[in-house]
Amino acid sequence: MKIIDILNNNTLMLSFEVFPPKTETAFESVKTATEEIAKLRPSFMSVTYGAGGGTSKYTLDIAKNIKERYGVPSLAHLTCVSSTKETVKQKINEIKAAGISNVMALRGDIPAGLENADRSNWDYKHAIDLIRELKESNPDFCIGGACYPEIHPESANQKEDILYLKEKVDAGCDFLTTQMFFDNNLLYNFLYKIREAGITVPVIPGIMPITNANQVDRAIKLSGSFVPQRFKSIVDKFGSDPDAMKQAGIAYATDQIIDLYANGITNVHVYSMNKPEVAMKIQSNLSDILGK
Repeated sequence: MKIIDILNNNTLMLSFEVFPPKTETAFESVKTATEEIAKLRPSFMSVTYGAGGGTSKYTLDIAKNIKERYGVPSLAHLTCVSSTKETVKQKINEIKAAGISNVMALRGDIPAGLENADRSNWDYKHAIDLIRELKESNPDFCIGGACYPEIHPESANQKEDILYLKEKVDAGCDFLTTQMFFDNNLLYNFLYKIREAGITVPVIPGIMPITNANQVDRAIKLSGSFVPQRFKSIVDKFGSDPDAMKQAGIAYATDQIIDLYANGITNVHVYSMNKPEVAMKIQSNLSDILGK
């Protein structure tokens, strides 16, 4: 099933994100974790690509297993940074061979050591290059793109960021998924601005449950997310107690999701980080709301 059809269903739903193993020896443990999450019957599951595409084979193995064994629609990530057209074409063929029709098209992080490299001769400089190629060569694909409720780290300002986002959507994105955020008002303000700019595709909010204090600094570094004082207070109070911090982080994420549902959002995407217990607890907290 295509993600866009799921989103057009107007039913309250929850989806989860998992990531592939970095090595073959870790494959079975990651596969087991993703299967536990798949047993929750989320609306769909997305599988990340891994830095530099080094784990792309495992991405498809996990995504295919989720789809075929559990009947959960899967969304395979595909990045294009520093890749050649030949490499990307091969990956696209592998995605099709796996029977997957949902693709999250991303630029990806610039590989270490190439941050200041001349990119003028790269086949793909931005996600829009990949999106346009996917839409032209594989019109049956359902294509997702990323967006930033605050601002893309490389954009000068939000107005510029939204202009680039509009170009990306016009190139062929069927839906967008947001980077993590910890203040729902930032999302609501962002949605108002992009609708004004003519971006009408569905936007799926991405929620990251922070279950240990060490995740906070990493989350801020990765996304540049604003952390409300309310959440800082939670970390200050419970950060030194792993069990308490885990419970508080899940409760905070649950509260965010309930507020999103109450304000017209139908599908929320949880960055569950291969943690079945976190996914299970969040879904359990929402069981009557979701009817599960």
